[in-house]
Amino acid sequence: MKNAILDIMTISPVIPVVVINKPEEVMPLVTALVSGGLKVLEVTLRTEHGLDAIRTIANEIPDAIVGAGTVTKPEQADAIIDAGAKFMVSPGSTPKLIEAVLDKPIDLLPGIATPSEAMRLLEYGLEQMKFFPAEASGGRPMLKSIYGPLPQITFCPTGGISAQSARDYLALPNVACVGGSWMVPQTLIDVGDWSAIENLAYEASSLGASK
Repeated sequence: MKNAILDIMTISPVIPVVVINKPEEVMPLVTALVSGGLKVLEVTLRTEHGLDAIRTIANEIPDAIVGAGTVTKPEQADAIIDAGAKFMVSPGSTPKLIEAVLDKPIDLLPGIATPSEAMRLLEYGLEQMKFFPAEASGGRPMLKSIYGPLPQITFCPTGGISAQSARDYLALPNVACVGGSWMVPQTLIDVGDWSAIENLAYEASSLGASK
């Protein structure tokens, strides 16, 4: 695989994890995130609207770098690429999934929760990984422990991370960015308060300024 995923991970300190429940939310939501400084975003495939949302973003918001999240099956890859995604993210990893995407034109950020899982991905030559679920899997202490024996890995921890804890994760030497959803709360999406989401995005985009 190429190393494009590392370049993507270092564009913004925070990657919003976006769940699309209504197609009409896509444009104003993503516009607010990008305007707030978060140009890289993960649109999950947890709903039926995920793939179409990726296609809309790829075609209509050129400043956005959109990836597909919750990739769990090898057969999803071609549809994701056809939709215009620039990267893929999986909650975990299996040999079938990894082997299926190694030769694809976009990178996968595979999920791990233990050192053994990380070592298996290193055997494929993969050094960029998602640490998930971050808080439930040991959080910052776990990542600090992994850094000792496996310093070559660069992580994007995701899962349970808040605006308050994100800065502490970003201070770790093996963390390039974090994933989170605190800047896209459903309560604000439901009322269409895009300016508030833009403000939250701006605050999130500023978290890595001192690193």
